[in-house]
Amino acid sequence: MSEEALKKELVSLGEKNERLSKALHAARGQLAMMRSQLEQIAVPPSQIGTVVEVFDDELEVTIGNKKMRVQTAPHVNVSDISVGSRVRLSDDFIVSGVLEPLRVGEIAGVRQTLGSDRVVATTSGGVERILTLAGPLRHGRISSGDSLAYEPSSNVAFEKVVREDVEQLLTPSTPEVTYADIGGLAKQIERVRDAVELPFKHPKLYASFGLSAPRGILLYGPPGCGKTLIAKAVANSLGSSAYPAYFLSVKGPELLNKFVGETERQIRALFARGRALAASGRVVVIFFDEMEALFRTRGSGISSDVETMIVPQFLAEMDGMESLENVIIIGASNREDMIDPAVLRPGRLDVHIRIDRPSVSGASEILRIHMPDNLPSEAPIGELRDLARKWLFEKSKRTQIFSVQLRDGTIRPIYLADTLTGATIASAVEAIKRAAVKDALAGEGGGIVAAHIRSAVDEQVTGARELGGANVAEEWTGMPSSKVIRIIPWEDEDEANRD
Repeated sequence: MSEEALKKELVSLGEKNERLSKALHAARGQLAMMRSQLEQIAVPPSQIGTVVEVFDDELEVTIGNKKMRVQTAPHVNVSDISVGSRVRLSDDFIVSGVLEPLRVGEIAGVRQTLGSDRVVATTSGGVERILTLAGPLRHGRISSGDSLAYEPSSNVAFEKVVREDVEQLLTPSTPEVTYADIGGLAKQIERVRDAVELPFKHPKLYASFGLSAPRGILLYGPPGCGKTLIAKAVANSLGSSAYPAYFLSVKGPELLNKFVGETERQIRALFARGRALAASGRVVVIFFDEMEALFRTRGSGISSDVETMIVPQFLAEMDGMESLENVIIIGASNREDMIDPAVLRPGRLDVHIRIDRPSVSGASEILRIHMPDNLPSEAPIGELRDLARKWLFEKSKRTQIFSVQLRDGTIRPIYLADTLTGATIASAVEAIKRAAVKDALAGEGGGIVAAHIRSAVDEQVTGARELGGANVAEEWTGMPSSKVIRIIPWEDEDEANRD
């Protein structure tokens, strides 16, 4: 073989050698990967437990309903483990790793805190449990009324759950309404101020006479007459510019929940929030609107008698406020006769004040508030206010909304004036202003005129006629509804007269 042929053979053998080397290297890598996969497959399943106690050299872990003391592997950093941590255990029950925290569990409502590491909580089934707080929850911010996610097998609460429905109820506001914004209720406001403001602003004088501040007042009467405004004005007056009062407002239906125990839990949370806010020294007003929807007379058979549990919870919370000096409960209702008597007795909602429909002079005050002297008008604004009051209280065919037939056969006409409320007057003024704005935009005027007032009053009459007999009869007639046989709609009466 020639020298040149030998060289070619050597080059060819070198290339084959290199290819074989690469093939062997690839095969070695595949074998290593297969060996690793076999090792993973051969590893027995590990168990997952929840840490319930941490000691110096060992951990107490629950797996299902079984509790055990275990050691940690050398590579595990014990400082990363706290109560509530999820850990992986090897087949010989050695902690070999720390896992991500739990993300699912059951919900319980906190009733009482036991130190910084435990709470008494009520589960969804109404059962009370003592739960251990996971490490991240031991910061002192868990209080009565809070919702916690917990693991039933270990009884460890691992997360505070912020529930939007409750948080909205527990968010306090600072009302800007003052007594000057309320018209036609001077006598009622004076009674409210005597009952609430005097004991709060002069506690020592009250104490010298052996008197204490009332824990609650009830404002009752027809809807739209200013009960909510008075409650807000009370909160405004009890605060100061530096320390304004807190106002927690709740409508009765907002608390009602079809799940057993949920309404009671929210009531507890509301009062717990009130106590926490009052602890700072600021006055807290808790306002319950539409109380009859929540605290109905027990045994009435309405709402499946859910009130048999709700009312006692409310009474227990009110009775537990005896030591607080900075909390006042204000209730409002259109049907005070439906509220459980235990709620209204002295020592709870002590003061009862009726908020009536506005009189003629009261309507003048309301109109003065909503139609101030600086409004654009094409006539003296005072004369326009008088005209609005006159037409709102007019009793004629034009303002009649329907009639009622009494048991003695008498037919009594009901006029807009008989159903007037502060809200009705305010709504009429808004309609007057809108009409003036539309004319100004159309270039047909520069302010309020009599035609705007007439149109607004007619609009209120039409609306009242469409509602028919939606209100309680005694509010119009001054006599029990049992004496009213029927309500005659305005259209029917008009047709009967034409016939």
